[in-house]
Amino acid sequence: MRILGIETSCDETATAVVENGTNILSNVVASSAEMHAKTGGVIPEAAARQQVVSIIPTITEALRESKNEIQDIDAIAVTVGPGLIGSLLVGVETAKTLGLVNKKPLIPVNHLVAHIYANWLEGNSPKFPTLALVVSGGHTDLVLIKGHGSIKWIGGTRDDAAGEAFDKCARLLGLPYPGGPAISTEAEKYLKQKPESLDLFPRPMINADNFDFSFSGLKTAVLRKVEGGKQIEKERIAAEVQEAIVDVLVEKTLRAARVFKPKSLLLAGGVAANGRLREKFQQSISDSKLKIDFRVPHPRLCTDNAVYIAAYGYYNQSPSSLGSIYARPELTIVGQP
Repeated sequence: MRILGIETSCDETATAVVENGTNILSNVVASSAEMHAKTGGVIPEAAARQQVVSIIPTITEALRESKNEIQDIDAIAVTVGPGLIGSLLVGVETAKTLGLVNKKPLIPVNHLVAHIYANWLEGNSPKFPTLALVVSGGHTDLVLIKGHGSIKWIGGTRDDAAGEAFDKCARLLGLPYPGGPAISTEAEKYLKQKPESLDLFPRPMINADNFDFSFSGLKTAVLRKVEGGKQIEKERIAAEVQEAIVDVLVEKTLRAARVFKPKSLLLAGGVAANGRLREKFQQSISDSKLKIDFRVPHPRLCTDNAVYIAAYGYYNQSPSSLGSIYARPELTIVGQP
């Protein structure tokens, strides 16, 4: 079964063709990140206008690269939320038109849940039940997955997401957009000096008796250090920010793993590409002797793309398994195409 995936939730216009949920036949991404770097962040209207320019060329290229015609496609999976409404509309309306003209069924996709399915694209499929940490620019959530279409939200951020904290702290340090990779680059320079400790900033809610996160206080702490008058090298602050965020994500996720005892632990979302986060998860799981199958996708599959959109579509073809799968209203699908 060949599924055409379409992803336009933010500033990437992405399309892909995936066979049987695992075989990547094509993966095309047109990013407008360079344009948004000039303004220090994504301007929704500008992003949507660029989606209009890029959507048809990326679909054409994805089909060409996969050596398929639209008639060879069995279904179209498209992101319907969460995301920027203008950008989402471009992808959804394009998918609706393609589906109507070519008589192809549509599979509406929750972008956040689909991130998790990047873990189904490499090697053997993860075993259920599985615990997944979705960590991105707009969301930080822990979900328990008992099977395809059976997902329970167990905790998430109360304010800033981890990726948002990276971006905002990077701006305070005068680093370029996107902030996550910029923070990681600067932090690596400092970590090469092998510092004895990284405890300059607090670890928000790390000891709270729940599985929620909060990163707004960390952002405030960074602001106070930057404006405090005391000269602290940029590389050190970047490393301290990264370590504080990573410590909280790892500690609370592993605590959830001990409580729910899943067979596998999955990392997903754009921040999952962070090398320090991946390293510390591996290290902490090994040190804790927690017997769990830990999975994290290749970095190229962590950031926004349509490959995992198509993979999700394959494993969730039944309309009854779609819709509002997160418990919180702001994380539900925004509409059906």
